[in-house]
Amino acid sequence: MSETTDFQQFEKLQEEQLPVPKHKLHDWTHFAGLYAAEHVAATEFVIGATFVALGAKTMDIIVGLLIGNILAVLSWTLITTPIAVDTRLSLYTYLNKISGNSMSKLYNWANVLIFTVISAAMVTVSSTAVRFAFDIPAQLNWYPTNIWFVLIVLVVGAVVVSVAIYGFNAVSEFSGVCAPWLFVMFVSGALVLMPALSLDVLGKTLPSGWADILSIGDQSIWTGVNSDGAPGIGLVEVIGFGWAANTITHFGLIDMALFRFAKKKSYGLTTSTGMLFGHYVAWIAAGIMGAGTAVILGKAIVQLDPGDVAYYALGWSGFVIVIVAGWTTAITNLYRAGLAAQAIFSKSSLRKTTIAVGSAMVVIACFPFVFSQILPLLTYAGLLVVPVGAIVFAEHQIFPKIGYTRYWSKYQNYIHSVPAVASWGLGLVFGFGLNFLDVMSFYYLFIPTWFFTIILYTFLASRYGAKEQYPEQVEKELTQSQNIERFQLQQAKAESVVVDDNSMFSKALRVIAFASLAITLYLAGNVLFGSADEGAYLENRETFYSIGFICTIVYFIAAYWAMKRGKMTVA
Repeated sequence: MSETTDFQQFEKLQEEQLPVPKHKLHDWTHFAGLYAAEHVAATEFVIGATFVALGAKTMDIIVGLLIGNILAVLSWTLITTPIAVDTRLSLYTYLNKISGNSMSKLYNWANVLIFTVISAAMVTVSSTAVRFAFDIPAQLNWYPTNIWFVLIVLVVGAVVVSVAIYGFNAVSEFSGVCAPWLFVMFVSGALVLMPALSLDVLGKTLPSGWADILSIGDQSIWTGVNSDGAPGIGLVEVIGFGWAANTITHFGLIDMALFRFAKKKSYGLTTSTGMLFGHYVAWIAAGIMGAGTAVILGKAIVQLDPGDVAYYALGWSGFVIVIVAGWTTAITNLYRAGLAAQAIFSKSSLRKTTIAVGSAMVVIACFPFVFSQILPLLTYAGLLVVPVGAIVFAEHQIFPKIGYTRYWSKYQNYIHSVPAVASWGLGLVFGFGLNFLDVMSFYYLFIPTWFFTIILYTFLASRYGAKEQYPEQVEKELTQSQNIERFQLQQAKAESVVVDDNSMFSKALRVIAFASLAITLYLAGNVLFGSADEGAYLENRETFYSIGFICTIVYFIAAYWAMKRGKMTVA
């Protein structure tokens, strides 16, 4: 077969069905921005309140979340990223090489549903901020009760779809602009509402030290008593919550879709921007903001929606943070849903499948029940995909080390792999069975489920042909990979090159953008440290609301302009 003929077969494939070429790989900053923006999300307001409702204690939150999120970062770094960088494929495409069409299509449909619903929930959260701004009634039923709310969802959802259809680069660039501002705003919100809590608990605007802060936390935020008045969760559960919150993407290997673009396996460590800023700082800050808003309004924290909390913490910037935080998470998850759909409908482009699932997402987002059930959805979705992640991990990492043949099912031309299908099904029975029997904390069920599936799949695969050697097929696979590399090298020569724009004007825009963030943090710090009494606090808070909103506008104009100028294309 000639090289031209080899290249023709690749030209008929969609880009997502091939490994990511070397010239399209990204450095660590892309992933740092992507994870910071995705995981500093509108749901952090909800999860911050959840820890209060679950009755966690202050020190358990501070220590437990730190440990749990470090474990999550290590899971991405040691489990997900090595496979993604080795294969340069998304899980949706790679699974087809391991398990055949039947299982991969079933699994991809499950992922389309999961990520479409998660994206819809984020759009609904974003819409609550707009609803609040226009005085539209809260949507408390499972269905929408106001036509203006539906119209808001359509507009917010349209933005999400319009960014996601442009693929990984657009998603990472949008996230890179939003991430620094999101982090600053969560920290600022905690600083602005801490005096309200201090006044309520201590009778003064400024805590005197660490002991006062812990006292505020124990008495007003993380009291150790749940919403039913019973003792709450402890350190072990908090650690598990932090670790298990993203099992769907690290142990479940879904984030192969993102890390296939990484230059190095060590880039898995960039998830720390999302875990330590989003799932640590932002969760703690959200708890402080929620408790402060509850004091101001005289309500329980669990009765507040994100729009309430964001407004009293950040003023008009609060509406923006709920919208933007919802967007960043929705866009990334819609991108994942589009990839899963494209793996099913392989003759369609990623743009077409993303538009299709995006349209379904917007319809689902009109129904508020999706948002209210997001935490159970994430928890059960994680347990659903972990067995599949275990199967892929076993085939890719373990089989070569024990003398088994990787892709043995493909080499036997199986339409579907019995060991893979059986292992997934029995893994689900095992995991949900443990949950039904209540033998251990639900947050840790993914660990025994993962190991059980690895052992089971390895045993079953050995009985179906994984022990056999397939020298001719292996050589053909190697030749195929080499031809793909030559094809992509040829494509790279024909494509335009992007160079950085380091002009003085672009540098000035970046300085303006980050100066606006620095001013925002200064104003928030002044609310906490510069308020001698309640009157000064209220005055400083209003100053922060007004000038902080101006800084928000300036930041997004300057940062977006700099980003657009920062990439110049040359032939």
